[in-house]
Amino acid sequence: MSSSTTSTPDSNINHASALQYWNSMPATVNGMLGGFPQVSRIDLRGSANFLAKIRRLIQIEQADTDTTAGQSGQRKSKKLKRGADCGAGIGRITEGFLRNVCETVDVVEPVEKFAEVIRNGLLTRKKEEGNSAEEREDEGLVENIYITGLENWIPTEKYDLIWNQWCVGHLTDSQLTTYLQRAANALTAHGILVLKENNSTDPEGRDIYDEVDNSVTRTDESFRKIFKDAGLTLIKAEEQLGFPRHLGLLPVRSYALRPNKNEYDTVDAPEE
Repeated sequence: MSSSTTSTPDSNINHASALQYWNSMPATVNGMLGGFPQVSRIDLRGSANFLAKIRRLIQIEQADTDTTAGQSGQRKSKKLKRGADCGAGIGRITEGFLRNVCETVDVVEPVEKFAEVIRNGLLTRKKEEGNSAEEREDEGLVENIYITGLENWIPTEKYDLIWNQWCVGHLTDSQLTTYLQRAANALTAHGILVLKENNSTDPEGRDIYDEVDNSVTRTDESFRKIFKDAGLTLIKAEEQLGFPRHLGLLPVRSYALRPNKNEYDTVDAPEE
């Protein structure tokens, strides 16, 4: 890793080089997780728990039939109508998490061979007619597959959840700010925008540029500044727990965001 004293770390980001790197990676869970496939289950469970907490916060403000029903079990089982898996890779998060909380998922992934795995998978909606056999509940989950980077993705749907994980490090600060603004505009009235990313542990509090995969690992402070610049309110932040210490992984934090018109206090809760 390296950082420059004459320019900001994100100025080194090169999208073509990043795509070249990811195209050299195998289209497997091991490839998606940088050689640490053993953390996948812990990660997915942590994501599910985080979203459940956020949905409980959101339900406090809702006055629709979900909250007036008075049965927490009914509310908990109700799936979100449409979610987006951004930087989806081969669909690990859609397969292991989003399928349980969304009726429909759109995926955004710039690497063609990764998107192809999703397209050919069982979760992708097949446009076939005349099938009378019963389908599994999760079949037909993925509707749209956008083969593009987040810096170029312009949402055309309205989403209850836009999930970004281990991908926004490939955007410059400016690109991330404008992307978050576009994503926020694509949320439904009670929609949620989530980023789950590594945090820099640089002793001088700097973002760190990784020349191997052409990405930037940002500090918690940097993320919060970008959220503010994008006009977003941070409604909860939480550190992912449970990764084996001997792996020496960077801290991972989830951020739940809404447009500023929704009044919430910022919460940073690293402990379960």
